[in-house]
Amino acid sequence: MKAILKAYGAKDRRVFVADSFEGLPKPDEEKYPLDKGDIHHTVNFLAVSEESVKENFKKYGLLDDNVVFLKGWFKDTLPDAPIEKLAVLRIDGDMYESTLDAISSLYPKLSEGGFCIIDDYVHFPCKDAVDRYRKQHHITSPIKNIDWTGVYWQK
Repeated sequence: MKAILKAYGAKDRRVFVADSFEGLPKPDEEKYPLDKGDIHHTVNFLAVSEESVKENFKKYGLLDDNVVFLKGWFKDTLPDAPIEKLAVLRIDGDMYESTLDAISSLYPKLSEGGFCIIDDYVHFPCKDAVDRYRKQHHITSPIKNIDWTGVYWQK
């Protein structure tokens, strides 16, 4: 996203990078039974350090004051994130809880005409979180496939 903004000379847009930089949380199976048995928290390659991500932005000349890092679990960082409006919302939460936390906090900030992208819609817990949220909030925009795992719709 930041590369596209740079290519078009857009200097008035911010890119938010929300991540724990520690991988995924251990499932709260009592509160979110659909995450029961989830092993994402044991997958080490999902833990990419904030420094490593910043270095990748720097490598391509994309790290500036308009890249805002929100470090922590979605449930802790997103409800009070300094975000007023979003044009594009991309959620990569893998799990039910993470996906629900992200969409609940950020979808209301997505502008009319904006795009919501879900990376892990193929995973049942993620799909269920999205489908329940859409149903609860009467979102009827058609879901379109991106590839074998991701989907999007326009608000």
